[in-house]
Amino acid sequence: MNILLLEIPVDALPAPADPPELFAAEARFLLALKLFELGRVSSGKAGRMCGMGRVEFLLAASRAGTPVVNLTVDEMAREFAWDD
Repeated sequence: MNILLLEIPVDALPAPADPPELFAAEARFLLALKLFELGRVSSGKAGRMCGMGRVEFLLAASRAGTPVVNLTVDEMAREFAWDD
């Protein structure tokens, strides 16, 4: 597996008292979340970026306030229409 290494000085972390591993996990999630939000990666790839499965990532994205579905009003009406 190829790995991209992003170097960030430890003294530049937002809370120096937090362990760097915690910051790294949060940074991976936030990067994956933003790329997903921009439509640059799928939910499955975003999940893999931060060590989650697709469904786990979608649930976490929703909790973070990122919409996980991008439907127009007409698409939503068709999706949730009742068939009599």
